[in-house]
Amino acid sequence: MSASAVHSLWTTAATAAEPISKIDTPKIEYGQLSPTLIVLGAAIIGVLVEAFVPRKHRYYAQLFVSVVALVAAFAAVVALAEGGYGTTKARIAAMGAIAVDGPALFLQGTILLASLVGLFTFAERRLDPEVHGNRVDSFAAQAASVPGSDSEQAAVKAGFTTTEVFPLLLFAVAGMLVFPSANDLLTLFIALEVFSLPLYLLCALARRKRLMSQEAAVKYFLLGAFASAFTLFGIALLYGYAGSVSYGTIAQVVDGTVQNVNPALADTMGNDALLLVGAAMIVMGLLFKVGAVPFHMWTPDVYQGAPTPVTGFMAAATKVAAFGALLRLLYVVLPGLRWDWRPVMWGVAIVTMLGGAIVAITQTDIKRLLAYSSIAHAGFILAGVIATTPDGVSSVLFYLAAYSFVTIGAFAVVTLVRDAGGEATHLSKWAGLGRRSPLVAAVFAVFLLAFAGIPLTSGFAGKFAVFKAAAEGGAAPLVVVGVISSAIAAFFYIRVIVLMFFSEPKPEGPTVAVPSPLTMTAIAVGVAVTLVLGVAPQYFLDLANQAGVFVR
Repeated sequence: MSASAVHSLWTTAATAAEPISKIDTPKIEYGQLSPTLIVLGAAIIGVLVEAFVPRKHRYYAQLFVSVVALVAAFAAVVALAEGGYGTTKARIAAMGAIAVDGPALFLQGTILLASLVGLFTFAERRLDPEVHGNRVDSFAAQAASVPGSDSEQAAVKAGFTTTEVFPLLLFAVAGMLVFPSANDLLTLFIALEVFSLPLYLLCALARRKRLMSQEAAVKYFLLGAFASAFTLFGIALLYGYAGSVSYGTIAQVVDGTVQNVNPALADTMGNDALLLVGAAMIVMGLLFKVGAVPFHMWTPDVYQGAPTPVTGFMAAATKVAAFGALLRLLYVVLPGLRWDWRPVMWGVAIVTMLGGAIVAITQTDIKRLLAYSSIAHAGFILAGVIATTPDGVSSVLFYLAAYSFVTIGAFAVVTLVRDAGGEATHLSKWAGLGRRSPLVAAVFAVFLLAFAGIPLTSGFAGKFAVFKAAAEGGAAPLVVVGVISSAIAAFFYIRVIVLMFFSEPKPEGPTVAVPSPLTMTAIAVGVAVTLVLGVAPQYFLDLANQAGVFVR
């Protein structure tokens, strides 16, 4: 049979069949997605800088690109909020994949500002003494070389620095911006991976204590992979239950208000086992990211082993993104399941508050202590999530904004206290710090008091808002547990303050390094936010109130 005859057969078969329906071109609202697109674009530029810019100019090029991107993205968020996208014009963009509404914009703004402050600690190059005439930062000279090997020593001697941390940071931020605004389960999962993978890498890049840093990264990666697998399995089950990955459709199926059911799905839609197991698995993945008990086992090890700038960035920004996603999931997708998920969340919140506070008392390492403190804070924030009222949402938004800056500031102070082996993180080394360096000790005391929730700090305003929302939402016993946990937590925060100011300094104790303006800015912003949100929180509470309505 000739080729032309075959060809004519194909064409007649095609014309005889039904006409092929046109595939609609995707409609993307670039303006409304601009914050994420700016950061992603800058991350790709950062990769190109690594490839094409000479080694000695890379640090400044990367720092410039990163700062400009984060500032521009924040300006884009503010412009969208001014344009009414947080309130009256809130909508679902990118063909149903992304929600542009109050909570999304508020959380994106918080993530971008926290990341900008965190970026300054990444770029710090004055804390360690110069090596072979080169300034060094907190990151390994050459990440690929084996710790202690000849190639590592050669890299240090040559003055190499790992400037790849800047594009990695930007990729992580881009994922975090999408995570709380995702409006379907696939977008949620992709955002989860986009911000998790750079963090796994960043955790392994410490210049000092490299083996501990690599161990932290492996633990984080393995446990994170498990959590991602649970999330993906949950997504598959929810898709099987509702026949859609879109938040709105799943919510309608849960409520029983869905129209025109696909006959192929009619059988599974009544199957609550799929819904309950799927929802539980997705929530489990998010609770892992938040660091709630019993999914917290990675937190202390990773916080202790990762480079301290990475720990500060991760502790602040990841919590904001993960709580944003958790809020949207529970309030938009599963409000019809409230009676099922609330009792479980009650239990998780109680063990998280008490577990974080009690175990923190036994810690002797300052980074581990802050890690357990962050676990306790996850419990306090969950109390606001459980309120299931508009006040609950706005109180969680406010708490996240307040908490993120205190955290980055506290970890920035930890980078300053040094001895011959790098950072002096053992608590015994901090004895008498108030006499040796009163200013640094006083600043750290302000952050600790904010963590403890003492009045006139942002921590008090945040805790008060969250507990008030929980009490009004019918979770008064939870508030009692929260207050008891806060009292336990206050003990170990005050203990560190007493150690710094009322103990004799040891002669061989650590020194306090004088940082460059970058770290000074990070710490100053932390102190300013802590005091402003503590003394005059009303404007920001109102802002969180306006931003507290999800688009459906």
